[in-house]
Amino acid sequence: MCYHLKTNYGGTEAVIDDNCGISKFYSIAGTLADDLKVKFINQVDDADTLDWDFKYKRSFLTLHYNIFNGVSILPQRINGVKKVNKVVEEVALFLERNAY
Repeated sequence: MCYHLKTNYGGTEAVIDDNCGISKFYSIAGTLADDLKVKFINQVDDADTLDWDFKYKRSFLTLHYNIFNGVSILPQRINGVKKVNKVVEEVALFLERNAY
């Protein structure tokens, strides 16, 4: 897997896989929970979109899934842009190393 980064309004989104099914989303969520010990603090499940919020290294992030856009990780807030963007990249790199 090779993620790619998109930056909108100063916040970095790490696109983990732009062409995948919901099972990959659940697999990535499991890896984040098991290996990085994140706890999902809010889960919004819609018909075609899932947004699961979590905190990692004092930054609030969202694991996002959409049937049209795949799986990505993005910051919830853009305050402290450089720090939050770095954490997004760190999580994406971890997932890349673990073959997602």
